[in-house]
Amino acid sequence: MEHRLSLDLGERSYDIVIGASLLPRLGQLLQPLVQQQRVAIVTNTTVAPLYLERVTQSLQHVGISSLPIILTDGESFKNWHSLNQIFDTLIEQRFERSTVLITLGGGVIGDIGGFAAACFLRGIPFIQIPTTLLSQVDASVGGKTGINHPLGKNLIGAFYQPRLVVIDSDTLSTLPRRELLAGYAEIIKYGIIADASLFSLLEAHVEGLLRLDNPLLIDVIHRCCAIKAQVVAADERENGQRALLNLGHTFGHAIETLTHYESWLHGEAVAVGMIMAAELASALQICAAQDVTRIRTLIRRFGLPIVGPSNPTSSNVSIDAWMDAMSRDKKVEGGQFRFVLPQGIGKATIYRNPPVSMIAQAITSCSAKKA
Repeated sequence: MEHRLSLDLGERSYDIVIGASLLPRLGQLLQPLVQQQRVAIVTNTTVAPLYLERVTQSLQHVGISSLPIILTDGESFKNWHSLNQIFDTLIEQRFERSTVLITLGGGVIGDIGGFAAACFLRGIPFIQIPTTLLSQVDASVGGKTGINHPLGKNLIGAFYQPRLVVIDSDTLSTLPRRELLAGYAEIIKYGIIADASLFSLLEAHVEGLLRLDNPLLIDVIHRCCAIKAQVVAADERENGQRALLNLGHTFGHAIETLTHYESWLHGEAVAVGMIMAAELASALQICAAQDVTRIRTLIRRFGLPIVGPSNPTSSNVSIDAWMDAMSRDKKVEGGQFRFVLPQGIGKATIYRNPPVSMIAQAITSCSAKKA
C-alpha cells in the first residue's frame, strides 16, 4: 500500500510518499531530483546504525554516492554547534548549490538539516526521510526548519520547503516505545483541530495503533499529512490558518524550555499542552467540558503524560516561570499571547490575550500535584 500526496506551492510544490518498504526503493524515488551524483545525508548516532547503510545502498544502485554527517542524538543538540558541524563538512567537501542534502531521522534532524540546507550557499535542495512517527505526521511536512535557543524552542530558523518527503512506516518498528507514543500526540492534535472522524477513529483503535497495525497506521499518517498539506498550501508562512497546527504548542514549548530540552520529548510536552489549552478553552466557555474529558482520556489511553513538570525545590514550576517562558514564544504578537484553543472535537480557534488568571488556572489544573 502506497499513498502519494502533493503539497501545492506552485513552482515549489512537492510530493509526500507514504507506505511500507520504501527505503529499498529510495534511489528510484530520489533519482529524478538529484542533478549531481552525490548527496549529503544528515542523520544521528541513533538512526545511522539502523538505516544509513540501507539508504546508501539504495542510492548506490542508481549511481548516487553519499557522504554521511552524523550528529549526536537529542533535542538538546539542536543548536549552533550541530549546525556548524553540517556546514563544516559541506564546505570541506566542496559541496555546491545543486548538491542535495537528505535528512534521515526524526524532527530534530529534519529541522536542523533543513535549516542547514536553507542557509548553505543561500539555499540547496533537501529531501526529508522521517523515521519517527512525530516527524512523519508533522515535522517533515511544511518547511519549518530551525534550531533551539536556551531561552526558547525553534526561535532561530527559516521557512524552507523540501523537494520530496518519503515516509516509510517500517522505520517505526525500531522506534523506542516512548518515542512512538510521543508521535501520537501530534496525531491526536489533528483530530482535535480539523477532523472529528479521525479523533473517533483513534478512540476506537488505540490498541491496534499501538501494535503498529500497518494498513491502519499508514491510513492515519496519510490523513494527518493531507490535513497539513492543505493547511500549508493555504498559509505557508503562518499568517493565519496554519497557526491552528500549534494547538498545545505554546504550553508545550514552555515545558521544553523550562526543562532545558532534556527530560521531556516534544510530543509529551504537546500532549500536556493540549490538555492545558482545552482547560483554558473550557474556562473561557468556548469548549464543552465533555470534550475536554475526551481529549484528556484519549491522551492518557495513548500512554502520554497528562500533568506538567515539577520543580525539584517546590511542588510545581512557578506560574511566573511559565509566563516568562511563554512570553518568548513565536506566537506572541504585539506583546499579547495568542493561544490555539479547541472549540470542541474537530474545530479550533485562535484566542488573543486571555486573562492571566485563567492561563494560570489551566496550568495548575495539569500540575504534578494533581497526578
